[in-house]
Amino acid sequence: MRIPDSILHIDRRIIFLLIGAAVCIPLILQPRFQDSPTPIVQSIFDTVERLPSGSRVFLSFDYGPDTAPELDPMAKALVRHTMTRGHEVSFFTLFPEGLGQIKKITDNLLPVEFPEKAYGRDYVNLGYKAGLGGAINTMVVNFRTLVNADAEGTPLDDLPMTADVDEMVDYAIILSLTAGDPGLKEWIQFAGDIAGIPVMGGGTAVVAPELYPYYPQQLVGLMGGLKGASEYESALVDRYPAYRNASMDATMRMGPQVVTHVLIVLLILLGNLAYFFGRSGRPGRNDRMDQADRADQTNQADRRR
Repeated sequence: MRIPDSILHIDRRIIFLLIGAAVCIPLILQPRFQDSPTPIVQSIFDTVERLPSGSRVFLSFDYGPDTAPELDPMAKALVRHTMTRGHEVSFFTLFPEGLGQIKKITDNLLPVEFPEKAYGRDYVNLGYKAGLGGAINTMVVNFRTLVNADAEGTPLDDLPMTADVDEMVDYAIILSLTAGDPGLKEWIQFAGDIAGIPVMGGGTAVVAPELYPYYPQQLVGLMGGLKGASEYESALVDRYPAYRNASMDATMRMGPQVVTHVLIVLLILLGNLAYFFGRSGRPGRNDRMDQADRADQTNQADRRR
């Protein structure tokens, strides 16, 4: 068997082994592939960066554990950025499972990286509210009708950060991290379009394509999938070098993705080259047809005899 043929007929188990190695080795070595933020991601970063210190930010965790690998890195990057800028963050969710995602931030990230930040003064957990898009509409019309206490039942009036929050427009921006419906699209339609509040956020790689058409008129910016989260982390590191040694989940998870994509492209190129080189050494289609015609003519002549 010639070399091109051996490549074309390579055992698929070898390919599976190569893909497995392309995923596992970067997970072990943890190389960092820094991204350059695209304009749609940079727009979110710049908006958060330009807000005056102490601005109120509404951050909705509209996802659950099943999409956490894609959206948790976005949540961490946004919380790091808003806390570093000194903004006041209200956590919220339209997903029942989103409460657990908020707790991961308030119980793990904030006490470790921002021990000086106090609950009720710098951040608050407004919890989960049912009602899908209707819940957003109610909050825009009369915020206190739906949200009059935090997730633990403490009245908003007893929390310094929310004591004078009476309407949705009291928030400078709305950020939503979404895995589907309800999510960022509903925040655009029922809050951004109606109340004129700037809306931005992130979505899984599956959800992001249906959100891109809203940019830039109705949507300030969008992080799409793990790549978008990695871009935001890069913008954060460039602006605040102190985060260079921090655990940037999206940047590290991009390693296996980049190496695997490169391997797949190389395998495709190798397969095509093997096919064309192997084809050049075989008889052409016309040659084979001529040989078949001559054989038929010989057989017909023999039968006539």
